[in-house]
Parts: sequence; C-alpha cells; structure tokens
Amino acid sequence: MTREEDRLVKIESALAHLENLTETLNETIIAHEKTLRQQQQQIKQMTDVMQTKEMDAIKDNVTKPPHYQ
Repeated sequence: MTREEDRLVKIESALAHLENLTETLNETIIAHEKTLRQQQQQIKQMTDVMQTKEMDAIKDNVTKPPHYQ
C-alpha cells in the first residue's frame, strides 16, 4: 500500500467513526428530547393539580357573611 493509499484509508476510517458518533449523538438527543417532553407534561399536570387544590382550600376558608347564608 502506498503512502497516499494508507492516508486515504485512515481518512475514510476516521470519517466512518465520525458518522457513527454523529448518529449515536443524534439518537441520544432524540431520547433526551422525548424524556424532557414527558417531564414537562408531568410538571404541567402536577401544577394544575396543585392549583386546583389551592383554589379549593381558599374556597373552603372563605366564609360568607351571615346575611348571605
């Protein structure tokens, strides 16, 4: 193998490695994005539940004046 051929093989090998690494990183990012969306949805649901409970607690603590009963 000539020096140029050896250099070309090394470049092709490095390129294949980088392509594989890029694909792996892309899959990781996609998985993280999915997890992040799920967590955001859970946080929104928990926030909604907490707001509802807080409003219910406030309503329970409000007493009407005697003339409204």
